[in-house]
Amino acid sequence: MSVPAVIMISIFVVTVLCILWRPFGINESIPTTIAAGTILLMGLVPLADVFTIFETVTGASITILSTIVMSIVLESVGFFRWAAINLAIKSKGSGILLFWYINLLCFLMTLFFNNDGSILITTPIIIQTLSFLRLKPHQQIPFLISGALVATAASAPIGVSNLANLIALKIVGLDLNAYASMMFVPSMAGIVCIAAGLFLYFRKDIPADFGNILERGDAKSLAFQMSTKRMPHPLGTKAMGQAAIDWKMFRLCIGVVVLTRISFFALAPFGISTEWPAVIGAVLLIVIRWHQKKIGPMDILKKSPWHILLFAFSMYVIIFGLHNIGMTSVIVNTLGDTAAQDPLYAIFIMGLLLTILSNICNNLPSVMIGTISIKEMGLGLQTMQVAYLANVIGADIGSLILPMGTLASLLWLHTLRQYKIPMNWGKYLRVTLSVIPVSLILSLQMLYLWTKYVVF
Repeated sequence: MSVPAVIMISIFVVTVLCILWRPFGINESIPTTIAAGTILLMGLVPLADVFTIFETVTGASITILSTIVMSIVLESVGFFRWAAINLAIKSKGSGILLFWYINLLCFLMTLFFNNDGSILITTPIIIQTLSFLRLKPHQQIPFLISGALVATAASAPIGVSNLANLIALKIVGLDLNAYASMMFVPSMAGIVCIAAGLFLYFRKDIPADFGNILERGDAKSLAFQMSTKRMPHPLGTKAMGQAAIDWKMFRLCIGVVVLTRISFFALAPFGISTEWPAVIGAVLLIVIRWHQKKIGPMDILKKSPWHILLFAFSMYVIIFGLHNIGMTSVIVNTLGDTAAQDPLYAIFIMGLLLTILSNICNNLPSVMIGTISIKEMGLGLQTMQVAYLANVIGADIGSLILPMGTLASLLWLHTLRQYKIPMNWGKYLRVTLSVIPVSLILSLQMLYLWTKYVVF
């Protein structure tokens, strides 16, 4: 093994260990940034590759960041509080009903935003709902973890719901509509399996009845306070979602978000990239808020998780370093011939490979290294496309085993820390190891059957 290869692998291993252990509580972006800087200074990734990384990730990153901006604006107009109160009321005192409402909410939010934006929106909503209902700490865990897993997995059905999905779509010759026709059904099978598995896992921890809040008439009181815009936040005046609801502005903002989402698919056949309608939608919401409430963009600058984008770029630099020392060649030489034999082999090989890579070094760079490998395998068009879709399943569903597998999971942990809610990796792993592997296998098998007997 050459000296550059030894150095590159050593940097990668040390970086992953730092992310896993987080010494002194450092942010995940710090070790990756240090590693990326070291790689660039040592020339392991040349300047030409840096430009390629920028060109590859810029459009998708702008789309995701614009969606996060939208979520911050919705927070400021009371969307979180409105949704939290309605969840509390519509659950009718049933913990089981609340569990399914929360999972449905998280799924829909990811479809309308993306997995990162959904996490930023739904996690505060869930926390506020649980606070309204005065659930004990151990009773909150089923709702928090299930919401996060479903919200993140829900990025698989449509290509625009995940930064990793967006980046590699063009490389394999798919647009958003073709992606959805091939992927929606297989990924939905996995998502339903995750939700059902989570319910079975937590069935003893989910309170069957917390109807005491309804017995005291609190539901009617909450509804009245919401309508009169006098609702106090149980976590204090500084908690997210405190803003009073301006109903006219509320409806206008929701309309902008829905139209922006629709435009992604409507404009795709014309070759218009998603970042353009995303930016326009975000700017419109900022302008509407400024005009109606005279609120400037400072809260957006403060609340946007800029470190996540730095983390993503740094991880791409690290992966390009691994690519430059022959990582993709090893994958192609080891797995390429087998993957070319049958689409079923290609699906399971790439799906399981991306699951492993995503949980080790995050799904963003893993999708890129997997996609590059697929392109170099010399597969037929249909086999290449289903192999890429298996990539996405591994990156969106299989990656949920470890918290560092997706940016959405890191954002979720970041949000829990903001609310001072403890969540350790051991608690998280016990859940994911019970439900994710079987859901992954089901999705990959369904992808093969769906594309073989329905799409193609």
